[in-house]
Amino acid sequence: MTGTTGRSARPVRLGPRAVAALVLISAIGVAAFGWPLLAGPDSGLAHSKDAPWLFAALLPLLVGVVVAMIADSGLDAKAVAMLGVLAAVGAALRPLGAGTAGLEPMFFLMVLSGRVLGPGFGFVLGSVTMFASALLTGGVGPWMPFQMLSMGWFAMGAGMLPGPDRLRGRAELLMLAAYGAVASFAYGTVMNLYGWTIVPGQASGISFHPGDALGDNLVRFLAYCTATSLGWDLGRAVLTVVLTLTVGTALLKALRRATRRAAFEAQVTFGGPGE
Repeated sequence: MTGTTGRSARPVRLGPRAVAALVLISAIGVAAFGWPLLAGPDSGLAHSKDAPWLFAALLPLLVGVVVAMIADSGLDAKAVAMLGVLAAVGAALRPLGAGTAGLEPMFFLMVLSGRVLGPGFGFVLGSVTMFASALLTGGVGPWMPFQMLSMGWFAMGAGMLPGPDRLRGRAELLMLAAYGAVASFAYGTVMNLYGWTIVPGQASGISFHPGDALGDNLVRFLAYCTATSLGWDLGRAVLTVVLTLTVGTALLKALRRATRRAAFEAQVTFGGPGE
């Protein structure tokens, strides 16, 4: 019995079933975040009440993504083990910067892991890491399923960056650092969209007004993000860039070496006794 591995460092390719599962879960996530913007003034916004329903839908859909990747590309126990290890490391990193100007070192790990392991694996890793960190830090609440979706998108985006087999070295690090900076702000903005629609008592100039024109509410939303979270998002972005540029090379090599040795997509063939 022999096995061969390709030069690709990604253990899991996205087949049609995995793509369909990711599209479905992302569509549900977009609807969950954005429906208040299109709701009428008498709709009774209730993100805190609809969060359990979103969580109930999210978990089987995450399992569906994993099952689809197993069916499409033969995801095995070694890949599941790597998922568990990286999720545990990410969950352990999160408390190191919790509550300190948005400094969250887990974000750079999600960027590099998504880059090496691909978008499908990255989405599952980001979601599972946020779930595990919420259990570890006691951060379980109605915001948790929204954080899981946002972190899943964050890591998935890193896996969709161009040139995984050609772009290496300093150019790759700069690209990952730039993505980490932009995606750090995007993560904060998406999570603001969840909180902005349910937090009462904000100044009228930046608060959400159900039923108002979409353009008017978006202007207030941008003002809300600037006033409440710009500093946190900036801290997250700066730390992600610094860690990516300083330790990114070593971590990328380690992840790629582990992926090659695990031979996630090795094609197993059977030969005769002398082969």
